[in-house]
Amino acid sequence: MSDDLVPQAEASLDPHAQAQPDYLLNGRVRLLQPDGGYRAAIDPVFLAAITAATDGERVLDVGTGTGAAALCLAVRVPGAAVVGLEQRADACAFARRNAVLSGVAERVEVVQGDLLAPPDGLPAGGFDRVMMNPPYLKAGAASRPPDDWKAAANMEGAARLPDWIRFADAMLKPRGTLTMVHRADRIDDILQALRGRFGSLVLVPLWPKPGVEAKRLLLVARKGGRAPARLTAGLTVHKAEGGYSPAAERVLRDAEALIF
Repeated sequence: MSDDLVPQAEASLDPHAQAQPDYLLNGRVRLLQPDGGYRAAIDPVFLAAITAATDGERVLDVGTGTGAAALCLAVRVPGAAVVGLEQRADACAFARRNAVLSGVAERVEVVQGDLLAPPDGLPAGGFDRVMMNPPYLKAGAASRPPDDWKAAANMEGAARLPDWIRFADAMLKPRGTLTMVHRADRIDDILQALRGRFGSLVLVPLWPKPGVEAKRLLLVARKGGRAPARLTAGLTVHKAEGGYSPAAERVLRDAEALIF
């Protein structure tokens, strides 16, 4: 498996989709994505792995895109119900088709809407868990990509990081759990946005390879939590000589949960 997932042969369901879907979790998730546009990689797989949902829980995936994280979670936890919120209509269409391709359409609902103006179908306090992969770059921090989909996925728009956190707070039940994947160099912004709403933080650095500083981190936080924060040993994604580490392989191929 490469960082850009594993292409497999299968006819496309959409003339604007890639001709061959990507496969995640060793083929258990099929992911049609826009041809030449934004493509999910391994971050949403790690996000789903750190989201410790159990049977009977309702999970909201904010900014679901083509559904990578939502589908990985649904495959790993067969008794969980997942709702994906996505602003783009075209991305919603991909996510719904991917849920069918992956055999989990009965447990994965995709809702089109904006977190700044949530649709009526999303009840406040209606979810046990919220997971999210917000745009990594602040608005204006870099040149905006010419592709609208890539721009929306990579750079904050009207909704900034604090808006994403406030929305998660509103959607979660009391003592509900937020999980997030983000850039490690945004940790100051993340902690500031969480303050007063979430606590009991668990930070999981994703080390690219031994001896290389983390570029990504996973975060688990509890709504209203009061336990001290923990900085874990994290996970090393690649071996020094190349290829995924055994721990990463267990997540990316075997759908193993990340427990810290």
